[in-house]
Amino acid sequence: MNSRPAAEQHLRDLARLRRVRDRIDREYAQPLDVEALAQGVHMSAGHLSRQFKLAYGESVYAYLMTRRIERAMALLRCGELSVTQVCFAVGCSSLGTFSTRFTELVGVSPSVYRREQTLATQGMPACIAKQVTRPVRNREASAPEPDLA
Repeated sequence: MNSRPAAEQHLRDLARLRRVRDRIDREYAQPLDVEALAQGVHMSAGHLSRQFKLAYGESVYAYLMTRRIERAMALLRCGELSVTQVCFAVGCSSLGTFSTRFTELVGVSPSVYRREQTLATQGMPACIAKQVTRPVRNREASAPEPDLA
């Protein structure tokens, strides 16, 4: 029967994908690319890209940028760093790309987010602030609710 070796290969691939995801979570601020991540788990870049998207519903790059934006949100809420400093602190090398991706995920620009969220989360424990301000994945920033009152 061929199903057993295929199932075993699938489990090995899933374990490799978890290692890639864990590495992204740990090293989001480092320069990471699909080729380097794939080499780290002995896969081709194409195979990693296809399998990652199949398993997690988004590309390796989108997942990496989501992690970076989550961290950027926390740094912006603290208000101690400029938007440019936050951009570089989370591993982005282009302020334009950072701002565009931030706006896609969060729904507002980094500077607007900093202005609004610094006061909104003031006094809130960091673990709660992170949960309630988590960015939406897959470019689905929600539109503001209409004020019906």
